[in-house]
Amino acid sequence: MKHKGWKYYGKKTGFYFVLFIILIYLLFPFYWTVNSSLKSEAQLQMTPTTFVPRDPHTGAVSPTFNNYRVVFQNKQFVLGLFNSTIVAASTTMLALVTGSFAAFALGKLKFRGRKPALYIILAMTMFPQVTVLAGLYAVINALNLSARISMILSYMIFTLPFTTWVMTSFFKGLPTALMESAKVDGATPFQTFYKILLPLTAPALVTTGLLAFIASWNEYLFALTFTSIDPTARTVPVAIAYFTGAVARQEPFGEIMAAAVVVTVPIVLLVLFFQKRIVAGLTAGAVKG
Repeated sequence: MKHKGWKYYGKKTGFYFVLFIILIYLLFPFYWTVNSSLKSEAQLQMTPTTFVPRDPHTGAVSPTFNNYRVVFQNKQFVLGLFNSTIVAASTTMLALVTGSFAAFALGKLKFRGRKPALYIILAMTMFPQVTVLAGLYAVINALNLSARISMILSYMIFTLPFTTWVMTSFFKGLPTALMESAKVDGATPFQTFYKILLPLTAPALVTTGLLAFIASWNEYLFALTFTSIDPTARTVPVAIAYFTGAVARQEPFGEIMAAAVVVTVPIVLLVLFFQKRIVAGLTAGAVKG
């Protein structure tokens, strides 16, 4: 009995140790970003580096918010926040609306070619962005679209297939009896989709919508390409890449870290606000009955 107890506590200790290592691995980069954003230029150049902002002369803890002040005084960064919000929100809404309709058809309606369509949608997510960039840029130029519209349409390339694929599995899991009952009551297929089935997929909508928003918010390659001739349309990742120091010949490391914190905070708040919906969406269908 004693040996069994030691074995149990040994496993439990090992589990918490591994969990602690994973937490450190995941959280340390964000902590270091915050730590660096609170340091002045002189503090960033201290050797050895410090785990908290310290005065170079006295060693006392001395954080500064000057980097954040400089970041919010940067008009390109503030405009980038606005552009990213517009582009990411528009992309997410379009992906959810279009993906929900497609997922309803693929998950609940019977028609020829349904299974090949699903595999084609899945295959679309496997192409690297750089492989379609040149052709896509040529099409955008031919259509003479604005940079923001170009980004929204191009982001749909990777958000729409993912949204459709994930939502299809949720629609498949809904009881067919719901559709049959609605049909008996005289509801049209659209009314069945909009009033009965779609509200039941709310956890899936939140989960896929949040992931689509994060992907659009963080996207860099398409944004850099399509805004090359229109600097006013730059999103946050591109605006950060074009950061220059507040002083001549300065490497704006502290400002970049402060901007990274500012950009990350909205995503963290969204995850915390929708965490119950996200967990429900991720675990829906895991248990049957």
